[in-house]
Amino acid sequence: MSTRKTINIDPQKKGGLLKLLIPGFIILIVLLILTNTTFVTIDPGEKGIVFKRFAGGLDKDTPPLSQGFKVIMPWNKVYIYDVRIQEHFEEMTVLSKNGLNIEVDLSARYQPLESQIAYLHDEIGKDYLQTIIIPELRSATREIIGKYLPDELYSTKRETIQQEIYERTRDKVEKKYIVIDDILIRGVQLPQTLQDAIERKLKEEQSSLEYEFRLERERKEAERRLIEAQAKADANDILTRSLNDKILMDKGIEATLQLAQSPNSKVVIVGGGEGGLPLILNN
Repeated sequence: MSTRKTINIDPQKKGGLLKLLIPGFIILIVLLILTNTTFVTIDPGEKGIVFKRFAGGLDKDTPPLSQGFKVIMPWNKVYIYDVRIQEHFEEMTVLSKNGLNIEVDLSARYQPLESQIAYLHDEIGKDYLQTIIIPELRSATREIIGKYLPDELYSTKRETIQQEIYERTRDKVEKKYIVIDDILIRGVQLPQTLQDAIERKLKEEQSSLEYEFRLERERKEAERRLIEAQAKADANDILTRSLNDKILMDKGIEATLQLAQSPNSKVVIVGGGEGGLPLILNN
């Protein structure tokens, strides 16, 4: 047969325990509230702006909060923005100047203007990529590519088109406190038949340039030979007009004297040669 033991708690002790639990619970709630609203940590690459609930809303005149541990009033709120350069990839189908569909793969590098993120948050908000950048990027791409033919985008004018898209987008979004670092055309996809035709055309142009180069090289070589032959002819003409019988005889005598001084045995007959020149006979 089991027996039950009844434990009676003294009402005075029970009341004392409640008096201890209630303040502890209140302190815990207050600490949780202060932890979420008063103590803020801003990570590297981020900036914070303060919304003052009872003091005029967003503080636009004070520089944004830099990284680190911050303490704010519990009734205020901090909005944190990533201010590092970010990248967005966009794939589009646009029409060229002659009405053909072109698939373009773009990437845009962007970041919010650090000193103006309070204005950015007030006028646009954190979703500025979807609200501002993507629509302006698409609009600029359609407008610029629509002025060019497919083969220009595929080969000769690609860098020019890329620069125009960048400048057009940059000019639009910078008014909204956003910085566009660069826009790149990462890929262009044309209809296969058109792509084959463009590649054939480029090969033909390359062959034509190579043929013209060879012709130009041969033409320059012919000019060089002509100039060289003309120079020799002019030199011979000058030499011929400067010679006479006396000069030739003098040159012959000089040559004969030089030969006579050589160690080889010979017989020199003065005046025995043509024109009175010495005649040399070897032994």
